[in-house]
Amino acid sequence: MALWSWLAIGALGYLALPWYALQDGNGLLAVGGVFGGEDTANGLMQAAVYGRTWLWTGVLGLAIAAVGAMQAPGKRQGAWLVCGGALGAIGLAAFGFAIGAKGWNGEWLTATFGELPKNQFGIGWGGFVVLTSLVVLASFGVARRGFFKGDLFIAASVLCAGTLMGVFILFPVLKALSGAMLGEDGKFAVGAIWERVANERNFGLNCLVGGVRCGVAWNTLFLGLLTAAATTVLGTLMALMAERSSKRYGRALNVVAMLPIITPPFVVGLGLILLFGRAGIVNQLLEAAFGLTPSRWFYGWFGVWIAQTFAFTPIAFMIMRGVVQGIAPSLEEAAQTLRADAQRTFMTVTLPLLAPGLANAFLVGFIESMADFGNPVVVGGQFSVLSTEIFFAIVGAQYDQGRAASLAWILTLFALGVFAVQRAVLGKQNFTTVSGKGDAGIAMPLPPRVRKIVNGVALPWIAFTLVVYLFAFAGGFVQTWGRDYTLTLNHFRTAFSLEWGQFGLVWAGTAWNSFFTTIKLAAISAPLTAGLGLLIAYLLARTEFKGQGLFEFSALLAFAIPGTVLGVSYILAFNVPPFELTGTGLIIVLCFLFRNLPVGVRAGTAAFKQLDKSLDEASLMLRASTLQTLRHVVLPLLKPALVAALVYSFVRAITTVSAVIFLVTAENELATTYIIGRVGNGDYGVALAYCTVLIVLMSAATALIQFVVGERKLGRRKAAAPVALPATSTQGIT
Repeated sequence: MALWSWLAIGALGYLALPWYALQDGNGLLAVGGVFGGEDTANGLMQAAVYGRTWLWTGVLGLAIAAVGAMQAPGKRQGAWLVCGGALGAIGLAAFGFAIGAKGWNGEWLTATFGELPKNQFGIGWGGFVVLTSLVVLASFGVARRGFFKGDLFIAASVLCAGTLMGVFILFPVLKALSGAMLGEDGKFAVGAIWERVANERNFGLNCLVGGVRCGVAWNTLFLGLLTAAATTVLGTLMALMAERSSKRYGRALNVVAMLPIITPPFVVGLGLILLFGRAGIVNQLLEAAFGLTPSRWFYGWFGVWIAQTFAFTPIAFMIMRGVVQGIAPSLEEAAQTLRADAQRTFMTVTLPLLAPGLANAFLVGFIESMADFGNPVVVGGQFSVLSTEIFFAIVGAQYDQGRAASLAWILTLFALGVFAVQRAVLGKQNFTTVSGKGDAGIAMPLPPRVRKIVNGVALPWIAFTLVVYLFAFAGGFVQTWGRDYTLTLNHFRTAFSLEWGQFGLVWAGTAWNSFFTTIKLAAISAPLTAGLGLLIAYLLARTEFKGQGLFEFSALLAFAIPGTVLGVSYILAFNVPPFELTGTGLIIVLCFLFRNLPVGVRAGTAAFKQLDKSLDEASLMLRASTLQTLRHVVLPLLKPALVAALVYSFVRAITTVSAVIFLVTAENELATTYIIGRVGNGDYGVALAYCTVLIVLMSAATALIQFVVGERKLGRRKAAAPVALPATSTQGIT
């Protein structure tokens, strides 16, 4: 049934949808013209009527796969399906890259085959549907040949996810990185990358021998390790406070911990500058109390570290909270039954079981720090890191794509190194804590000494969060910060005013267009990001296949590349056929999707480490399919990871700056680009007012996501409230 369904989908792609992308982006609205003009014609018309004969390759592939579908299930059928699916998909892809808007893409092709009378543009919905069906049919054939234990769903998931990551992560990134191997004349030169990477500006150690500064590579590595350690510790302490400490902190902690992640990064930097900058409150108090001259002590590595810790701790908190929830109380009860006190139980049982979450939180924090652009620009001062160097190499006065590509290579190697260390540390250890057996135990409260440490560190950090936000957003409610502190709502009226016109309600505010566009694109990308991320995590945790290491690293590669480089990579890769996406909302959605994908993967991986495989096996033994097992057994136990992926992907899509700064257009303006424009014009009041609206919006969205997804139910008892026993008489007792 599945084979014939995908064959039908492929046939519909050739018959019912425009093959090429339309300039206005309304491909799905042009289905009525698929048998009409050349611009809107379907694949069959393009091949038979308009002279694009290379499109018959896909038809041939579907025909061969149809012959295979008629065969009995087995290796023979698999050979037909692999042949048809691979022939069609590879053939269409090859012709897509070889033939562009001006004919052959390459002088050697023109010299070999002569001038091509026809050209082609980027593929549209018809081409996408056909290519998808061919890849799925080829994956079914691989499963029929005995790979992936014959599971059609697993085979299709691995190959389709791998294809998506190859097209939208590896292809654009490698296209950008290849610039490091091009000489000044634009020709290939292997030695160019070595000259650009191994120089003193990148790896110099002058700061250790009395010099002014070290190389930007060492700066980035030092800052990444420091930030990853700080965010992991703080996130773990906050997760322990939320789950194992007093419940009165839980709800408030959720709100406060989410503030940094739902705020554009430059707002955090502005709040820190208002506190610690040269004219900040702290410097003014020090001058008044001790006569210390205000200085720029906050600008540099220390300021960037504080800002990054402030911004990325919530990610570690969301990852670690799900891990803390998943620890089986029965394991702690068993240790206490063997006469271990609460302190020893925590150190020998609870803490070791947090290892997969700690490793994943550290990895995400490290990669986030390396890829961060906003905080180093705002508070870095003379402290340079790789992301800022790449940005200025691309948009600076001296455009140097080769240097930018070589610095991106360094970031990629750093990420790969930390990834390898993480795998070596965790190895093949087992951290399963949620199994098919009943576990109605009560989670152990924190030992008194641990509780003091948790409260002593987490509570001041939460207070610090509130102070920073208080200063950062006060500017949206005053006339002019620094000169006129009169309370006003004029900034909100400028951005979000509503008026009544002769045709009804008018969205008169200047920010409405960017506001609605941002919500629409973020709402589309968030569920796609969470779904694909958790699916990849499932494939990594529950299956084994060749190339699994490359598969996992590809999912993390988008974090290792700075957002600016990823945006430029998308411009270079998707500005010409076969993928003409530049200027559309789709390219922004794809950038959101694959930029934020690693958080869903890491959160899901940490959660799967705790789920016993016997749960999956029991469902499969009861004749449930893999898809049914995922839906009814696995997914309900992954609710914390699902919430983390949904919330993070949604809010990051709204607050991201560097990854989309080159992708936005006047038609698809985003909230962050609007705010940056206001800041550039010195209109801080409107910018901060807009940020306040975004905070309210994302807080409501976060609460809605948590309400819709719900809590994971593990069937555990809650601690009973102490009951006062009635007084009894002791008379007659001997």
